[in-house]
Parts: sequence; C-alpha cells; structure tokens
Amino acid sequence: MAWALLSLPLNLPPSSSPLSSILNPFKPKSQIGWLASCSGSRRRARVIVSAADQEKTEDKDEDKDSSAFNPFGFVTDNPSSRSAIQIIESPAESGNVGQMLYRIEDKGKEYGKYVRSGEHVWFVRETGSAESQRGTVIFLHGAPTQSYSYRNVMSQMSELGFHCFAPDWLGFGFSDKPQPGYGFDYKEEEFHEEFDKLLDVLGVKSPFYLVVQGFLVGSYGLTWALKNRSRISKLAILNSPLTVSSPVPGLFKQLRIPLFGEFTCQNAVMAERFIEAGSAYVLKLEKADVYRLPYLSSSGPGFAILEATRKANFNNISTQIASGFASGSWDIPTLVAWGIADKYLPQSVAEEFQKGNPTAVKLKLIEGAGHMPQEDCIGKHATGQRELLLL
Repeated sequence: MAWALLSLPLNLPPSSSPLSSILNPFKPKSQIGWLASCSGSRRRARVIVSAADQEKTEDKDEDKDSSAFNPFGFVTDNPSSRSAIQIIESPAESGNVGQMLYRIEDKGKEYGKYVRSGEHVWFVRETGSAESQRGTVIFLHGAPTQSYSYRNVMSQMSELGFHCFAPDWLGFGFSDKPQPGYGFDYKEEEFHEEFDKLLDVLGVKSPFYLVVQGFLVGSYGLTWALKNRSRISKLAILNSPLTVSSPVPGLFKQLRIPLFGEFTCQNAVMAERFIEAGSAYVLKLEKADVYRLPYLSSSGPGFAILEATRKANFNNISTQIASGFASGSWDIPTLVAWGIADKYLPQSVAEEFQKGNPTAVKLKLIEGAGHMPQEDCIGKHATGQRELLLL
C-alpha cells in the first residue's frame, strides 16, 4: 500500500531549510477557509465535523507538541483530503481503497467518451455538434489535473453554438497511461504527435479556437500552437507559465528528486491539493473525488506525471513560449485571462507576456479566480469568462 510507505519517517531538513519548500510544496489551509467567486465577493466555507472527529481533532491538538515531524501531514488537514483516507461514519471502511473507489468510480465523466487513436485510447469530453455554426473549441488542461475542469465552460460554450472538445492528455485523467519504453516516453514531441493523431480521429477542421491552461502538458499545448499556427483562428490562455521568469511549483521540483519523487507521485490527493494550494478555496468533496480518482485507481497516473516531469526541460519550454509569442513572431488574436489569486504564478507573468506583444495579445484579469479560472468561475460568473473566451 502506497499510504503505508508514505507514513514512514524520513530524515528531512527542518521547515526553516530552503529545501523545505520543495519537500512540502503544499501549504496547509484552515478547515474553515474562504471561497472566492469571480465577482470578487467572498463567503465562508462551511465544514461539517462529526463529534467523534472533533474529539480526534482536540486530541491531535493536545499531542501536537510531542508528535514527530511528518512531511506528508498536509494530506489530512482539510475535509476533502481527509475523506480520501478515512471514512469516519463507517470505521470498517477506514483506509479501504476498494470502498473508496466504489463510492466514486462513476463520477466525473460528464460529456465524456473513449476514443481510440492509433495505439492509445483517449478520454475526450464533447459538447455541441459538428453542425455547430460558430466553430470548434479545443480545451487543453495542465498537470496534474484533467479535462474535468472545463466541464462548466464547455456546457455554456455549446449553448452559444460552439462544438467543444476537451481531452485528457495521455497519462492523465481517464486516458491511457502508457508504460514508458513501449512506444510512448512522455516527451514533448510525442505529446504533439499523439495530439495531432487525435485531432484527425475527431475530425476537427482547421482553423479552430484553442484554450490552454496550466503547467507541463498545458505548456505543451502552447508549444504545439507555435508549430501549428495555421490551424488556430484564436487562442485563449488561462494561467500558465509564459515567461522565462515563471516560477516552477514545488511539486515538480519534488518529483525530480530521486526516490522522493517516486513516493510523491503515488500521493492519491496530489491533484486536488495542487489545485487548492494554487487558489483561494477548498474543493468540495464531489469535485475532489474526481481529481483523486485516477490516482486512487492505479499507480499509472503517478508514474506518468513522474516520467513527464523528469523528461521536461522547464527552462527551454518557457523560452520557446516567451520568444514564440513575442511581437514579430505571433500575430494570431490571443487573450490571456488571468486569475489574480494564483498562488503559483504572479500577475507580473501575465503582464510581462502581454507587453511582449501588445498588438496580438490582450490581458483580462479575473478577480477572485486562482490558478484554474475555469474551475473557480462557476454558475453565473462563468458567463463573464465564457464571453472572454470568445475574444
């Protein structure tokens, strides 16, 4: 069991060490946090805690000073993460991965279908139809998340007359997780090649709208665009590393550390905690379940992101993006829609990128949204984001 391994004590430097931000990249949030909407209004998140759980919390507080340092302690400090490893109402099921999978295995596949492309099977969400008059929109997610984050925006875009696709990249979400060394090694050029094949299978006609967000595979979506600019009519970029100065989150630094990366990649709550640490809110349990499900189901997604991270040259990717979208190199209408509450990428990244090509690139700041505006902007507030994506 991966959790048994993760509970082993490790000789790690104290929290004051510069390395501590790498070894424990997620900063704990209070159980009673703040939810931020795209309108900028805020309300308190309500957390329901059972009496038994409250007693355990009080006991934990009493023993805090005497407890040993646990670098993986962050997995139990909020309601969504606690539910991943403990079901309080049913003690017999506590820690039983089979029971957890049974509870959530059918969640999170809205608008989705499985599509075979060459040797691999992709999970692709689709809204609208090929007869849609306003064109096709392709949504690409970043690591370590999945296309589920676009479900609300896709629904509203199809209502406006667009045909929308959002695939899970190979190795992520519900798509295949190929074993490295057997035809797919998680390199940038391989992601590009397989994405080209998928577009052909889906029958996507050029030019189309492209929406990209996030790190690693999200960045590969942007480098693909630089190589295929004739296929794109308009581009929308949500919070992504766009400049050479863009910081790399601690998660990816951690994955690069020999042996420690192997432990980290098998953390079942990695994706949901990455989302929470980059935004101003705590995920609701039903959402956390979906981001957690692939990592609970098998070790494949963890080793996929481990392999992709170690094969990636983050500095080279950032350089490609910064120079490729600069004035004189890129003239396709581009919108950067930026959640200003992003804890990973400061607003200055978006501003620097826009200044590099003020003619083609427009910048729209989204108040209250964090690293994933498409997940933060829900309900009526998605309307504003939807309109932004239309450029």
